[in-house]
Amino acid sequence: MVAFELEVPNLLGRRSPHLPCPCPRIFAQDLQPTGYMENSVSYSAIEDVQLLSWENAPKYCLQLTIPGGTVLLQAANSYLRDQWFHSLQWKKKIYKYKKVLSNPSRWEVVLKEIRTLVDMALTSPLQDDSINQAPLEIVSKLLSENTNLTTQEHENIIVAIAPLLENNHPPPDLCEFFCKHCRERPRSMVVIEVFTPVVQRILKHNMDFGKCPRLRLFTQEYILALNELNAGMEVVKKFIQSMHGPTGHCPHPRVLPNLVAVCLAAIYSCYEEFINSRDNSPSLKEIRNGCQQPCDRKPTLPLRLLHPSPDLVSQEATLSEARLKSVVVASSEIHVEVERTSTATPAPAASAGDDSEPSLIDCLMVSPACSTMSIELGPQADRTLACHVEILKLLSDYDDWRPSLASLLQPIPFPKEALAHEKFTKELKYVIQRFAEDPRQEVHSCLLSVRAGKDGWFQLYSPGGVACDDDGELFASMVHILMGSCYKTKKFLLSLAENKLGPCMLLALRGNQTMVEILCLMLEYNIIDNNDTQLQIISTLESTEVGKRMYEQLCDRQRELKELQRKGGPTRLTLPSKSTDADLARLLSSGSFGNLENLSLAFTNVTSACAEHLIKLPSLKQLNLWSTQFGDAGLRLLSEHLTMLQVLNLCETPVTDAGLLALSSMKSLCSLNMNSTKLSADTYEDLKAKLPNLKEVDVRYTEAW
Repeated sequence: MVAFELEVPNLLGRRSPHLPCPCPRIFAQDLQPTGYMENSVSYSAIEDVQLLSWENAPKYCLQLTIPGGTVLLQAANSYLRDQWFHSLQWKKKIYKYKKVLSNPSRWEVVLKEIRTLVDMALTSPLQDDSINQAPLEIVSKLLSENTNLTTQEHENIIVAIAPLLENNHPPPDLCEFFCKHCRERPRSMVVIEVFTPVVQRILKHNMDFGKCPRLRLFTQEYILALNELNAGMEVVKKFIQSMHGPTGHCPHPRVLPNLVAVCLAAIYSCYEEFINSRDNSPSLKEIRNGCQQPCDRKPTLPLRLLHPSPDLVSQEATLSEARLKSVVVASSEIHVEVERTSTATPAPAASAGDDSEPSLIDCLMVSPACSTMSIELGPQADRTLACHVEILKLLSDYDDWRPSLASLLQPIPFPKEALAHEKFTKELKYVIQRFAEDPRQEVHSCLLSVRAGKDGWFQLYSPGGVACDDDGELFASMVHILMGSCYKTKKFLLSLAENKLGPCMLLALRGNQTMVEILCLMLEYNIIDNNDTQLQIISTLESTEVGKRMYEQLCDRQRELKELQRKGGPTRLTLPSKSTDADLARLLSSGSFGNLENLSLAFTNVTSACAEHLIKLPSLKQLNLWSTQFGDAGLRLLSEHLTMLQVLNLCETPVTDAGLLALSSMKSLCSLNMNSTKLSADTYEDLKAKLPNLKEVDVRYTEAW
């Protein structure tokens, strides 16, 4: 039976204005035996509610007994009559309990009334959120108005209302009361037995913590209470496992984003005092500039500038380019020490009108010319940070959660103070490593920045980044996985050459094979224009055995390419059906194909892997891949290198929009067959707009047909 909105008709069948059930009064009429109810009768004035059941009684009527008489309410049918009957009874009881619990005298009586109230809500045939929420709000108001209760009374009340919390979120004031209980008695059995199902329901069903932030705060305090138990993080780990479920895929899609939201809010709170003190302490820009600019703001926190010692003064006298400055900002919770050491030529001063804040890397870069920040948190903040970072690490261990977690963390949703905190970045490194080790592109691509001009985890954990503490080992693994799946190889190499060439050469000098391969690719693709830089890269490669070997192979490939171009070879070539990638590789390595213009691989078993051989055919103009397993990855590689291709047959290949969109860079295409592919209409229109020379197109048996 569901709750209703009360519509009060008269005995003649005329209906009154539409009135909702929660309205504090119903309407009655005084003078006429039938008609509209015009004068109000309060719910508290109703002495009794009965169903008319005697013989020849009016159909579908309720009898309300009030002081001085009775009122009959006639419904249209028995279902509506029963709805009115149960709703009126429920409303009468709610008013009764509000009155009883508003002036408590003996708490044993109050507890008994609360239990009766809960039983009434649980046994009500009405189905409406207010049926269970109203008792919770009554108890919430009772607790907020009586703050002198004992701990045992608190626990008795929590246990009494526990059945209502199984299917309902606690109201905000009740959340505040639960938070207080978690902080004051984290080892209480109430936390495990009563709060656990409540928090589980919040994480599974909550849609927006922004509408009720106290639900998030309660979840955070509950997790911290679990961490205070003897087993500590083991209990938290079991709780996370229970939220994920025993299968390989979590059946509750809201659990992960809700857990991440709780962790982000908790981590932010650890640095909140320092963040709020920005107006009274050196800003990140001032820290970066050594606090040389005067500050006339009145500090409310202890602020002390440490002057250089005499030894350092004498050192500055002898080394005019070396400087050491320290800033200490202390508060009750946070101690920040900033040391600045510079042996490089100072950067040109900013223009007088440039007040823009520096970028994240500019503020927090760890290099000889930038600030090194060491943040120490108070004991409670430190425990909170450790607990919630550990939860992020646990979340990253689940394969089904990792893609969504990487996407949620890609924008780096942490304050700059956290990224400047060595302990935080060291612990979070485990999560970034899990992203870098994941073979799925949707995961490891989140290491890159969200958009151009923004910093990503790739920058933060690269040599010179604020979070790098391993001489570039994580950076090398990130480069390796990104290069393995990155279809814009040249663009990625250009980015490395512009921003990370020094770290790449340093790691290659130390024998890192990934970095040696990167330097060889830079030379092979002519990424580096400067001759001196090229010579330096060559010297770096020749300094290690692995570098020498790869550089010799590069030289062989370059000579073979030049020889192919010089000697020429056949202009047309067709491989037998069932040929494989290995067959094509052996064929192309056995002779000279510098003049090859037309290549047919139709009905062979080649895949995208053969693209690395096809791009070495400089004169190729026509390529037939009909009914092969050539996919998006190979198509992307072709679009980068074979820009002069004129005819391309992709009929019955597994290519999709993701790869076909890359063809927009092949401006020479005049004939394109996409018959029986996964081409969409939008992609087709995009290709037509970007390929001006396209004359012949086959899109049969696609969405664009």
